[in-house]
Amino acid sequence: MMETKKKPLQIYLREDQVEALRTVAERRGESIAALVREGVDLLLEGLPLEEDPLLDLVGLFDSAAGDLSEKHDQVLVKMITNESGHES
Repeated sequence: MMETKKKPLQIYLREDQVEALRTVAERRGESIAALVREGVDLLLEGLPLEEDPLLDLVGLFDSAAGDLSEKHDQVLVKMITNESGHES
């Protein structure tokens, strides 16, 4: 998995949760923070599509190419042609 910048977050857990995490972390040779991040990833992977927070990004930006879902092939050909220095 690619390492990305991490942001600090303070959370409150029950004492039994902390002890269980500590035990698992020791057995795996990992930090409690790494286990919490893994748990968050599992939670987010299991979200139903309609609850995925990344869906809020859809339609947020204007590609200036119109509806790419209908003419993506033409747009890609034009981009590749322009990048390779050939004019169509």
